[in-house]
Amino acid sequence: MPLIKIKTEIEADVKTCFDLARNIDIHQESMQHSGEIAISGKTSGLIGLREIVTWEAMHFGFVQHLTSKITEFESPSYFVDEMVFGAFKSFRHEHYFTQQDDVTIMTDKFYFESPLGILGKIANVLFLKAYMKRLLQKRNNFLKEQAEAKNVD
Repeated sequence: MPLIKIKTEIEADVKTCFDLARNIDIHQESMQHSGEIAISGKTSGLIGLREIVTWEAMHFGFVQHLTSKITEFESPSYFVDEMVFGAFKSFRHEHYFTQQDDVTIMTDKFYFESPLGILGKIANVLFLKAYMKRLLQKRNNFLKEQAEAKNVD
């Protein structure tokens, strides 16, 4: 199962970063380029333990739907969302937050399994892992900007 791991340093407190990362409205703003919107379940505000959200977005030229559930939650240091339904065979996205002085270290661990057996494994190597990493980095950069802007206020 492929793993994408990303660390992002944010000059803001850990609670602000944690809440921004689980905010449905902020997620939609960060993914405007793919038209990602929450269409059912928790569709606005802060998502929490055992809550579900279904997303609609355009990826690879196709409208896709993905439903995920918050399966683990320990505020403000950790939460996990896992796919319930979607294009992947499975995915698990672990979000970690640690405070070091005035900086929050946000660490993402994104495990995913593609459908279609060997064809999915080839797709991972050729483009899917890189595509998912770019999406996560773009989202994290947006979260960093939002958190640091709040920190200035």
